[in-house]
Amino acid sequence: MKPLEREAAVRRMLESTPPQVPPGLTAEVLRRGGRLLRRRLVARRLLWLALLAAALAFTIWAWTARPWVEPPSTTTPPFGTW
Repeated sequence: MKPLEREAAVRRMLESTPPQVPPGLTAEVLRRGGRLLRRRLVARRLLWLALLAAALAFTIWAWTARPWVEPPSTTTPPFGTW
């Protein structure tokens, strides 16, 4: 499409009357938007709850297992006379 043809097509589109919006469209959009926001809120809360549960589980495991402490030796060093 040439630039002049494109400009003429845009002018025709802008000069024509816009299409009519269906009467129930606003209510439907608000209903869907509200549902989407509620779903996002629930998903965000579930993710925070899962993160909190994982942090709590890690804390309890670290408190009971104490991975930073060196395990006791199971063998004794050889005893010899000098």
